[in-house]
Amino acid sequence: MTNEELNEARKNPDFLKYLEEARLNSIKSKNIELMYETLDSMLVLDLDEEKINSLYDEILKLAFLSVEKLLNKNEKLDLSEPNIFYIRALYEHAIEKWTNENFAGAKELLFVIANIIEDDTLKNSIDCMIVFLNKELNFDEFYDGFVDIEAINDDEKYGYFLTNFNFEIALFLKENQNILEEEYKKLQHLIMERK
Repeated sequence: MTNEELNEARKNPDFLKYLEEARLNSIKSKNIELMYETLDSMLVLDLDEEKINSLYDEILKLAFLSVEKLLNKNEKLDLSEPNIFYIRALYEHAIEKWTNENFAGAKELLFVIANIIEDDTLKNSIDCMIVFLNKELNFDEFYDGFVDIEAINDDEKYGYFLTNFNFEIALFLKENQNILEEEYKKLQHLIMERK
């Protein structure tokens, strides 16, 4: 969208009414896909921050609840819908913790995600992030120093996640295997009762 189109959308009462109805309906129906569609639109249009935060809180609540139900059934999550939205919510929350330098909280959440997903690409990327969190590298330094922002994901399902780095992931994980094993031992209690 051009800036002109964004300004038109921000001022279009019919569109704003539709967006508000979508926000309320998505919360009422607990439809995480519609919640994210609405949230993304609200963010692009830079709308009411309070409503954005409220919707994001509802997304997180639903994601934690839904993941807990799946885990109680001992199921792992693939990256199909709606699972990808649950994983996205937890992942974004972990990144938020990391940007606020809550290294332990980010590491715990990423560890849980790594152990509930069925996707090697995302799991390996998350394991790399756990190593950087072990070193308490702040998120901006990690992003600026190690994320390959020029790389294009071959599969759009990875568009929500950082999966391209400026190093060889398999080699990095091998070189940092001891750190990763140590972290997994420390964090194992977060998932033990589920296995």
